Parts: sequence; structure tokens; C-alpha cells
Amino acid sequence: MKGLYCKLGETAADAKFVVRETNVPSALGSNQVKVQVKACALSPLDIKLHEDLKFQRDLVPVGREIVGIVLQVGPKVTFFQPDDEVVGILPLDTAMSGLCDAVVINEHHLVQKPEKLSWVEAAGAIRDGLRAYTALHTLARMASGHTLLVLDGASPFGVLAIQLAHYHGVKVLASALSSEDQKFLEQLRPSVARVIGVWDAKVDLVDSCLEETGGLGVDIVMDSGVRLHEEEPEARCLLPYKHDIITLIGVGGHWVTTEQNLQLDPPDSRSLFLKAASLSFLNEEVWGASSARQGRYLHIMKDIVEKLSTGTLRPQLEDPVPLYDATVSMEMVQNNQVRKRLVIQL
Repeated sequence: MKGLYCKLGETAADAKFVVRETNVPSALGSNQVKVQVKACALSPLDIKLHEDLKFQRDLVPVGREIVGIVLQVGPKVTFFQPDDEVVGILPLDTAMSGLCDAVVINEHHLVQKPEKLSWVEAAGAIRDGLRAYTALHTLARMASGHTLLVLDGASPFGVLAIQLAHYHGVKVLASALSSEDQKFLEQLRPSVARVIGVWDAKVDLVDSCLEETGGLGVDIVMDSGVRLHEEEPEARCLLPYKHDIITLIGVGGHWVTTEQNLQLDPPDSRSLFLKAASLSFLNEEVWGASSARQGRYLHIMKDIVEKLSTGTLRPQLEDPVPLYDATVSMEMVQNNQVRKRLVIQL
């Protein structure tokens, strides 16, 4: 069978997506499960992370968020049996692409898919749901009555974070990177307390947040990246500066960042110290890094699919594409031309 892989080059810009023949192991390990893939989500590939972890391979599997039907289980598998419908995320060190007809995965990376939940919604929301849960519960310790600012609220991750926060009684502010995003967020239900259109040069992010909170600042900020320099690529020009985020955080606030290269100067640290504020880096891959976290990881994924099946979380997904469009779709995702793509196995 065939799968989609990223062929690494000397730089991230040299990476190419290619289709390669893949063999599925005929014999399963003790806790392994063989799954027939029904749908797979394509998210941006963090090439730098793979280099940092020194996996030492030229072909990196693409498409790790999968949903499907259990075909076969290993001798010590206790959670699943054949014909179960499951959803999960392939581990970082997997050798198999989620776009293969079937994959082999440890049972501790899967959860049961509720009957009412569609294939597409399950695959499309499991990773963004995990990120939202990690950011708001694990890192920021979200609580009822808090005020949350979600930067780029119209992204798949942002939408689920907004909905999860609403469920827990949190007041939500969100930034929009375009007029289309602003219109979408203004129509979102439950409604966002304030949509801040940072695409409009007349709108100031800091002033808007302080005005909405009576000058107190927000309790939690979730960014989608931080503008590090004056001269940035066009795609990053609407990102906030770190000074803006530090200014709009309230006393005892939490800043959850996705900016891997964030650097704080002594005055920045001093400002955070005076507010007794905290900074956390969001990296949802840590759940698969330690077996000690497997129980909580599975609990989070079970809660996500349950909230998806009941409509508490409602991902905004594009129509899925067929398998033969997967290579082009992944190139578009990696180049930030689209935020996410779903591939359906016919």
C-alpha cells in the first residue's frame, strides 16, 4: 500500500512531499492494534522538532490524526477488539503514514469513537482538541470567571479553544486576522464577548483588551505565534509583539505561547514578575513522551470525542478531499495556504 511522506532536504524549504510504498507488519506486538483508516487529517509538519529529536531518517510520515476500524489486535490488548471504531494520533516516532489503507499503532494512542461522531469530525478535531485542552486546562488552569484572549480565533485550534472555554464559564475575546475571520467569529455561537479585528490598522489589540476588562487585563492569553522583529514575512505581520501581550496580561495571568523562538529581555521578565504572571510553551507532543502521562492523555482524548459527539465542541472543517489530492493538499497546508485538510479513504 502507499503512504505520504516528507522527504527532508538541507533546509525546511527544501522538503518535498512524496508517495511511497509502505509495508504493514504482518505480526502485531503485544499491545499493538491494526486499524483500517477511514479518514486522516493533514496538519503542518514541524520539521525542526523532528530534527531536534534526531530520528535520523530521510522520510517523515505525514498525516498522524486518524480514525478507522480495528482489524486485528495483539495478544495483550485490553481496550479494543476487532470492528471497534477508534480515533487517535500516531506517535512522533511512527514509521507509517496515516494515509496508508491500514496502520499499526499501540492501543495507548487510541480511544473509542462514539457512534454519533462522524469520521471526518473525529479526525479533524482530535489534535486541535488536544491542544486546546492542554493549553487551557493543563497549562493555564482555566476557571469559571476568567477572561481569555484567543489570538487568531478563527483557526481550527482557536475555534475549539473558544468553545471549550465557553463550556467552563470563561469570558472570551478573540482576534481576527481578516474581515472574513471577523465576520465568522461575530456569528459564532455561543458568542465571543469581543472580536478584535487586528487586520484593521485602526484597531489596537492592547487598547481593545484593556477597554473590555476595565483596565485590569486578561487572565489568559493564547497566541498563534509572536512577531519577533520589525521586518517579518507578510504571513506574520499581523502577529502581536511580545510587549503587547505582556501589557494586556492582568495580575496573576497566564500566557500560553506557540512561539518556539520566543526570547524575553530582562525588562520583559521584570514586567511579568511585577504582575506575578506566568509563561508556558504549548507543545502537545509531550503527552507521548512519557508513559507516566498515558492515563491523563487517554482521559483527555476520551473527553474530547465525548464533547464532539454531544455538540459541545463543533469544529469548523472544510470538505474532505480524496486520497489522490493528498500531496497537493499537504503542500498547501505546509505553506500556510490553508489551515488544515482532511483526506477521506474511499
